[in-house]
Amino acid sequence: MLTPRSVPENVLLFFITFPTKKYLKPLNSDASDKIRVCWVIPTLDQGGAEKQLCLLAAGIDRDRFEPLVLTLTRSGPRLNDLLDANCPVVHINKRGKFDIGAFARLSKAIGEFKPHIVHTWIFAANAYGRFAALRQKVPVIFGGERCVDPWKKTYHHWIDRYLAKRTTGVITNTTAIADFYSSHGHDRGKFHVIHNGIPDRQPSRLSRMEAAKKMGLDPNRRWIGAIGRLWPQKNYKDMIWAAEMLRVRFDRSTFVIIGDGPERERLEHYRDQVRSAQQVTFLGHREDAADLLPHFDLFWNASLYEGQSNSILEAMQAGVPVVASNIAGTRDLIENGQTGLLFQVGDVGELMKSSAKILENLGLQKAICEAAKDSIAVRFSVAEMVKKHEELYESSVIQSQSRNS
Repeated sequence: MLTPRSVPENVLLFFITFPTKKYLKPLNSDASDKIRVCWVIPTLDQGGAEKQLCLLAAGIDRDRFEPLVLTLTRSGPRLNDLLDANCPVVHINKRGKFDIGAFARLSKAIGEFKPHIVHTWIFAANAYGRFAALRQKVPVIFGGERCVDPWKKTYHHWIDRYLAKRTTGVITNTTAIADFYSSHGHDRGKFHVIHNGIPDRQPSRLSRMEAAKKMGLDPNRRWIGAIGRLWPQKNYKDMIWAAEMLRVRFDRSTFVIIGDGPERERLEHYRDQVRSAQQVTFLGHREDAADLLPHFDLFWNASLYEGQSNSILEAMQAGVPVVASNIAGTRDLIENGQTGLLFQVGDVGELMKSSAKILENLGLQKAICEAAKDSIAVRFSVAEMVKKHEELYESSVIQSQSRNS
């Protein structure tokens, strides 16, 4: 079987960029009895949806399923995860919001693979991918909603509802998202909730002194961390201001931001305006974030809206106490006062006070960390996430075949 790993390096880009029968046809040659599942996602960036897709691709039972990933817009750093999982990838290369050529290429790629299931992720892929799958008469079609999306306008919801009515269902990771779309006219019964999966945490390969050296921090200060893309949804301005307020109370604290994005320059300027240059450090994207995370004394998430935050889950699993905004989605993860502390969106004073409460009370800190780790181990394993997808895929294919028999 021809896969990206078996293609010589100098021609790999050709095969994964331009869908052709020469590349796609052999995928079905030795797997006639397997369920062919095609995942469509905008990019392979370092986002939560992309990470969950890669975990699913790595964990899905290859004796029962044959996978293919189609990236609608471009590749990204997660490509290596899929190659490591021996999962074929095809790049469609959509340009702009409305690209008829990309739709034709996507439709052709789906038609050549002849999947039993198409499962799309995030709005652009949900729109292009579900229309293309309908065109190719794919038996089972799932959309994928990963976030509460208040930015969506009336026409976005019209497209979503139109496609949801004509396809099998929508897979999401939290009841909060299903409730949000239900409030915008969607059939709640169409939604299937499968929680995110978090891989078993490996011990950090770094000591605190080594972590301090890598981040350029004073190991004697208290480190407050945040991980995520730098864009308005994540509300970093409130966290920077809270860091300045906390500095007044705890002179030995540093707010550490791991991640990059379009807001970085503006946020750095804001940090300097509030005189927090010594208390707020931007580290950019870090491949070693998993090794750095366990050394934080506190973890912040001040998002205005979320789906199910991978960074919160990872902090809880790593034994780092979390203070997060009290929003739908995050409430599914954190039991306030038990597995973390929640504050009202925009209430910087409450964020600062809740953080001080944890930093000043080692007993509370220990109790929260232990309860959070137990919650993650029980509710958010990768094996359970993969199993739930496999069960849903199989049952949906069986139902489709019985309807058409």
